[in-house]
Amino acid sequence: MSDIVKIRGLKSGLQLLIDKNSSFDAVKSAIEEKLVAGDKFFIRGTTVFVDKQIFNETQVEELRTLFRRHGMLFSLNLPKVNQQVSRVQENSVSKVEKEPAKPTVVVNKTLRGGQEVRTESSVLVFGNVNPGAQIIAGGSIDVRGSCRGTVHAGAFGDQTACIVADKLRPIQIRIADLIARPPDNMKKAVQAERASIKNGYIVFEPILR
Repeated sequence: MSDIVKIRGLKSGLQLLIDKNSSFDAVKSAIEEKLVAGDKFFIRGTTVFVDKQIFNETQVEELRTLFRRHGMLFSLNLPKVNQQVSRVQENSVSKVEKEPAKPTVVVNKTLRGGQEVRTESSVLVFGNVNPGAQIIAGGSIDVRGSCRGTVHAGAFGDQTACIVADKLRPIQIRIADLIARPPDNMKKAVQAERASIKNGYIVFEPILR
């Protein structure tokens, strides 16, 4: 199992290097084992990157849900940076190429009217984003609660960024240079929702946590 999943440290998070000859169940099991064991490299608020060519849409959602349960963000869009190999450290199920990570900003409270979070990183909020509050993030935004404020993901032009919330009803939503608001006819949320750019438009869709 030690060769199924390898981990490379990046400035903006962790990259999973997957053995393409292994089954998805084996890959998921290897990852979950590390998460449950509380592996020190899987820190809450970290963004985990995976090659989008490896998994199908259903498998991607399973992994996204798995990492979110452990307080981490998940992305299929690897940062365009030079990932130089440094010292490799091995453990029972992974190899880690160590490089200082640029952490996700974690907010452990509700953001109230007049409060603002502005960062080049992704943002993970354990609480609500109330009307009048604002988040401007260079990466993605994940709200573990209701989002009713103003949120701007991919603020520096990253169109692969997304915005996720248990209830996504912001006053205004922006991703990169696109602006939108949730449609008035959206049904009452029974599961988490995500906004992302597809075919040049911001699209809202339900997802599993």
